[in-house]
Amino acid sequence: MGIRINGIVIDANDLDLLAEFWSRLLGLAITRREDDWISLGPHFAMQKVPEAKGVKNRVHFDLVADDFPQAVALAVELGASPVGEMQEDLWQVWRDPEGNEFCICVS
Repeated sequence: MGIRINGIVIDANDLDLLAEFWSRLLGLAITRREDDWISLGPHFAMQKVPEAKGVKNRVHFDLVADDFPQAVALAVELGASPVGEMQEDLWQVWRDPEGNEFCICVS
């Protein structure tokens, strides 16, 4: 018996907003669109849910940027906000437009 991760899914209230944010931040094309689901590439998607995010994520993405200042500028342009300062000169925690935490890390 084998078990594998088929994909990562983020819950979203505003499906189009979140899909646009992650699509542009990661350079992933929208590959599937339904009323309550948008896929970006083969293994990443957003699904529409009625409830708002309530607490800190227990799981998050660590994104590695070839150009940290450029990645940070793009994240801000797309609606992300920083959570505190740079840590150990290696990473910074951010929130996407719906408050989901992720890290941008120095390459």
